[in-house]
Amino acid sequence: MAGIVVVFDFDKTIIDLDSDNWVVDELGATESFNQLLPTMPWNTLMVIILFNSIICFKKQSLNSVHVLFHMCDLRVVSDANLFFIETILKHLGLRDCFTEINTNPSYVDDQGRLRILPYHDFHSSPHGCDRCPPNMCKGLVMERIQASVAKEGKKKFIYLGDGTGDFCPSLKLREGDHVMPRKNYPLWDLICKNRVHMKAEIHEWSDGEDLERVLLQLINAISMEEANKLFSVDCKFGSIPLAAHQALPKALSVPH
Repeated sequence: MAGIVVVFDFDKTIIDLDSDNWVVDELGATESFNQLLPTMPWNTLMVIILFNSIICFKKQSLNSVHVLFHMCDLRVVSDANLFFIETILKHLGLRDCFTEINTNPSYVDDQGRLRILPYHDFHSSPHGCDRCPPNMCKGLVMERIQASVAKEGKKKFIYLGDGTGDFCPSLKLREGDHVMPRKNYPLWDLICKNRVHMKAEIHEWSDGEDLERVLLQLINAISMEEANKLFSVDCKFGSIPLAAHQALPKALSVPH
């Protein structure tokens, strides 16, 4: 299993827009959505707005993020919903690249209506985190992912996000991990105001091309660091098997 776990937010990170807002705008329901938003949770409102609408997802204009998937364990942690995320990733041919998608469950019922459920059932078992919205605490999700991969040995985590909901999981990162906030977005602002609480190294990015460049450089640096450690062991204790040398990751080619 890869030694690097890359955890992506989805909206305004993997894609350069908010998938919920895009659908609401396409339905011509933006004004109604904005009027009702102060009165109820976001996902409850999405269900109401979409209740009488047959969902037909159009082709998106997406920023392509070319990471070397075979070197990393890729996961999604998003406050969007499963239907939108899987539809987009399948359209891009990327669904199988991700180990798991953690988001609000959703499905299309037999009448073609999209149903969205909260990731955490805030009525029966609230998550108790005052930093996060009631339907999803990404920090708890991050802790679960960290625990699930701990048995495979030490992993380096990279977390990418943009919004206020991405601050809680960023605080769960440890020394040696990395957080990539989108510059001049809410996560970036929160990190700038709370740097003393951040254990992970911080690497900002601005757009899709910048994300690609920073992420590939970071993966390259981590891979080379791990390779150097193996060669250090080789020098100290004698040669390691040829197969182990061949398994060492080669330096990534970072576009200029």
